[in-house]
Amino acid sequence: MIELLPLHAVHVDLLSTDNPDALAQADRYLSLMSDEEHTRMARLVFERDRRRFLLTRALVRTMLSRYTSVAPGAWTFVTNVHGRPELLDRPAGVPDLRFNISHTDGLIACAMTIGREVGVDVEHVGRRLTQDVAARFFAPQEVADLHAMPADEQPRAFFDYWTLKEAYIKARGFGLALPLGDFAFRLAPPDNPTITFEPSMKDDPGTWQFMQDWPTPQHRLGLAVRRTGDDLPVRIREVVPQVGS
Repeated sequence: MIELLPLHAVHVDLLSTDNPDALAQADRYLSLMSDEEHTRMARLVFERDRRRFLLTRALVRTMLSRYTSVAPGAWTFVTNVHGRPELLDRPAGVPDLRFNISHTDGLIACAMTIGREVGVDVEHVGRRLTQDVAARFFAPQEVADLHAMPADEQPRAFFDYWTLKEAYIKARGFGLALPLGDFAFRLAPPDNPTITFEPSMKDDPGTWQFMQDWPTPQHRLGLAVRRTGDDLPVRIREVVPQVGS
């Protein structure tokens, strides 16, 4: 059954990499992948990386097909010069679906919308990070705000900034070609984060919506989407990719 993706909304599907119901369908997921995807997966040395690759492809393909009559195995993809995967060809009658994917230890996320720039990032907050990461990659105001927090709050706040910055550069499609120090987030919970830009960025902060979520106690999620007018509704849910018999 085809599900409606509203024109003015964002859907985010999450998949645990150790979900037993998903792992039980591994053979079906393998049948969806292209020859190029099989080749890329075979190059991965570790089984955990091959499993994550397979589940990521299954999540993206089945999520795209949930909103169209296109079979999950029929989608073709291309990677832009900065590494972002995109649809190679959009079949006639299919809406302008835009998606972005992220994965980390234990979790995969796929954000989807229609005709909008969108980016998502998930991070496991148990990652060990050196003290100079913020100083190297954050804007000066972000570094100052982070260091002004109580010491016990700083490790998790780091991931607030990191996931937001990753989500924004992924939405723009330029990856690390965008200078991370030339835009800064302001955290003001319970309100959504806001962004400011250096003049060199040539972007309008009023056209961006950002939000964050804790899909699990160990995972921080950041979302960025270009919008006009009011904020868009965002649906976040856990799924198991389903493939027809």
